[in-house]
Amino acid sequence: MNDDYDVVIVGAGLAGCTAAILLGRAGARVALLEAHRNPDTYKRLCTSSIRSSALPIMRRTGLDKLIEDAGGVPSHDGYLTPYGWLRTPRTNDRPPHGYNIRRETLDPLARAAAAEVPQVDLILGAKVRELSKDADGRVDGVEATVLGAQRSLRAKLVIGADGRHSKIADLAGLRGIRSRNCRACVFAYYRNVEVPADQTMRIWLTMPEIVSVGAMDDGQVVLAGLLDKPTYEAAEDKEAALLAAYAGLSDGPDLSRAERVSDVIGYRDYPSITRPRITVPGLALVGDAAMSADPAEGAGLGWAMQTAEWLSDAVTPALLAGNATGIDAGARKYQRLHRFRLWPHQAQIVDLSLRPKLSIVMKVLLSAAVYDSWVGVRVTKAVTRNASMFTALNPVFLVRALYAANQVRRAAEKAAPTPATAQLL
Repeated sequence: MNDDYDVVIVGAGLAGCTAAILLGRAGARVALLEAHRNPDTYKRLCTSSIRSSALPIMRRTGLDKLIEDAGGVPSHDGYLTPYGWLRTPRTNDRPPHGYNIRRETLDPLARAAAAEVPQVDLILGAKVRELSKDADGRVDGVEATVLGAQRSLRAKLVIGADGRHSKIADLAGLRGIRSRNCRACVFAYYRNVEVPADQTMRIWLTMPEIVSVGAMDDGQVVLAGLLDKPTYEAAEDKEAALLAAYAGLSDGPDLSRAERVSDVIGYRDYPSITRPRITVPGLALVGDAAMSADPAEGAGLGWAMQTAEWLSDAVTPALLAGNATGIDAGARKYQRLHRFRLWPHQAQIVDLSLRPKLSIVMKVLLSAAVYDSWVGVRVTKAVTRNASMFTALNPVFLVRALYAANQVRRAAEKAAPTPATAQLL
């Protein structure tokens, strides 16, 4: 068996499959390794919504059509803030929607799409034991156990796409910085829950808790609650704790007919993980292996596909030319792009995960966005990762946001000039 490849990708989740599709279609010979033997395996700890910033790469790979054919629901976001609803507007300067689709549907779909690329070999039951290196110390492949047999797979580039607890990152010495999360998460899938067609992903910022409702494929709806840890830990019945988080919500879903159709999935601790470096000579990380975020803002699935695209585009010319120096230079270019595009968003996500209450900055931005549609367009563009968080540093935006937030504060004081309303801002 010929185990010499251009690329070995470890992990056949969404990030690994996206990279395999792009690199295989470009002409590279790809080994796509999956530890599970079942091609229909899927990630359970995910609330299954993809932000609109990932729509271009979905269209590029053709995954958008596959998702729609599988019943995926276009995702239109709405956020209930302390100041009213903030809806994501449909404008010409951003993709029109993302998608909501259960991982039970999405993961096998993406894996099958990657396996259909002639240049891609999907290898199931493959567990990597160690990295191999050449005489200069450059990573040149992996040592793996595949269905009980030992195999040495050689490649010009190894891609770690094996999730937030990445073994490939550990083997390469790419450490992660863990950021505390003050919330636990619990979610489950239900039927007989109505979700508005123009807000198929609804999020309530009821601090310290954050809850959401998302319309999914097969007529199912996900209810996801990010609960403060004492509430989660004290609850003997996790589903009861989840449903209690929806009681009394303004514009909340009607759960009187809700029928649970999945397990209740919960986890006490889900810290964000940020890796200062995501590449070494001969190896690079994508998706959650590169950076994993608190699920509150649904970044993971979009970042999985986008990071796979950025890396693939950066290394493909040198990869096809067999130029190891060029491959490593392309990987370093990808690392810089990753930092520039995602670290500001990660900083905002980490900040929110640490706070039981909204920060002053978030209060200003959210109140201004609800009050002034011009500000709202720019805030939601950043929230959906279609623009940098550095938008807030634009002087024109900053002045207009501060003015709008002040108008909200003054209106609140006039309506009820009490210490309680003073806490709005």
